[in-house]
Amino acid sequence: MPVAVITGASKGLGRALAAGLARQGWDLVLGARTGAVLRESARDAGAHGTRVVAVPGDVTDPGHRAALVAAAGELGGLDLLVSNASALGAEPLVRLAELPVAGLRAALETNTVAALGLVREALPLLRRSAAASVVVVSSDAAAEAYPQWGGYGASKAALDQLAAVLAVEEPWLRVWSVDPGDMRTDLYAAAVPDDDDPRPEPESVVPGFLALLARRPVSGRYTAPALLETR
Repeated sequence: MPVAVITGASKGLGRALAAGLARQGWDLVLGARTGAVLRESARDAGAHGTRVVAVPGDVTDPGHRAALVAAAGELGGLDLLVSNASALGAEPLVRLAELPVAGLRAALETNTVAALGLVREALPLLRRSAAASVVVVSSDAAAEAYPQWGGYGASKAALDQLAAVLAVEEPWLRVWSVDPGDMRTDLYAAAVPDDDDPRPEPESVVPGFLALLARRPVSGRYTAPALLETR
C-alpha cells in the first residue's frame, strides 16, 4: 500500500482528501491540532479498509513533524506528503495597515516554514519511494492582489516559491503546488465571516488531486478546477 502524510487533516480539504485517498487504497498518517476531531476524521478514512494513524499536534512544532514522519515509517515508508495545514494571520482578515506583525509571522510559520520543515524531515523516507510526491496547498491569494488577503497570500506565495525551488533541487521528486479554488471551509468562514455566498464543498475538488496523482505531470503549480477539466 502507498503511504501518505496529510497535515490539517481534521476537517475541510484535508479530511476530504484523506477519505479520497483511503478509497483508493492509501495508508494514511493524519495530523492536526484538534485531537478529537482528527480522530473522527481518521475513523472515517479507516472505514474504507486502509490503515490510518492520527497524530495530533501543531505542524509548527518540530517534534510533531518528526512524529508524523516516524508514523509513516512504521507503516512502511512515505510516497506522498501533503502540506495542507494553514493559518490566516488574522481572523477575520484585515487590511495590511491593521495586520499585526505577529499575525503575519504566525501565517508564515504555519503555511511556509512548517511546510519546509516537514519536507526536510520527510526527505530520507521520500527518497526510498519509486514515486515520491509532495503537494503543497496554495491559494489564488498567492497570485492575485485581493484586499485583506495580503498576509495570507504572501505566505502562500512564499510556499509556491519554495515548492518551485525544491522541484529544481530534487528533480527525482514530483513537487506540485495546488490551488484548490474557493471552498466552503471553516478557514474561509473565519477569514470572511460575513460572506454568505455559496461555495463548493471540499469534496468537489478531491477528484482533481487524485487526477494529479494518477497522471503525475511535471512539477509545477496547478489549479484543482483545471485538473478536473483535463482528467
